[in-house]
Amino acid sequence: MGFEVDSINSVQFSNHTGYSHWKGQVLTADELHVLYEGIKLNNVNHYDYVLTGYTRDTSFLEMVVDIVQELKRANPNLVYVCDPVLGDHGSMYVPQNLHPVYKNKVVPVADIITPNQFEAELLTGKNISTEKDAVEVMDLLHKMGPDTVVITSSDLPPRLGDRFLVSLGSQRILMPDGTRKTQRIRIEVPKVDAVFVGTGDLFAAMLLAWTHHYPTDLKTACEKTFSVMHHVIQRTISYAHEMAGPGRRPSPAQLELRMVQSKADIEDPAIVMEATVL
Repeated sequence: MGFEVDSINSVQFSNHTGYSHWKGQVLTADELHVLYEGIKLNNVNHYDYVLTGYTRDTSFLEMVVDIVQELKRANPNLVYVCDPVLGDHGSMYVPQNLHPVYKNKVVPVADIITPNQFEAELLTGKNISTEKDAVEVMDLLHKMGPDTVVITSSDLPPRLGDRFLVSLGSQRILMPDGTRKTQRIRIEVPKVDAVFVGTGDLFAAMLLAWTHHYPTDLKTACEKTFSVMHHVIQRTISYAHEMAGPGRRPSPAQLELRMVQSKADIEDPAIVMEATVL
């Protein structure tokens, strides 16, 4: 998609944690600092985007914030995309002490965030029971810092039936006269009866890419992003069932996301998900 990427693995694992076993190492805050210092010494710490995801350690997360702030001082136009991974379905799957770090330090420096409903509620302290609640929560998140908020999944009733999930987005756009316009969208996506690892990472990366191409058109950026997700997941499901055979449950290896095989769909997805403007 035209991006040159410097990646830092917060964990170096033999495989993802969807398997029964894994081995490897976890990067510490000090080790992250050493890597960044090496980049600085060579004067190549010039970035347009930063993307972060799952983190389990507060000191590591605080180091990420320090680095992002320094990068933003060097490039005030840098866009920080954060997937604030805290939990889902009413329970946290990271340590509790990460919550205040995300709320008070990470979200205020982020430009784009991709929480699910549970994470959005945690960050704002407000429950979502209606679409109006969701809009109010997104407005609260805007006030905390990010100009773009996408609630990736929610428990709101879908208009298309129980086989769908509701996602919502909101984007504040600075107008030439200095005022701000807000675009809010709703998109319903089909539920999938399978468990994948890495879909949140893929979603955040695709939203980064498509908001780069459509910086003031959240509707199109989300339609592209969700359509990519659909194509990758459907291709993965087809492959997994073919490999597993009739009546057999696919293994974690067979459910690895078919990323390389989906290259064309990632770069130019056929739009199969349409958003409505609220």
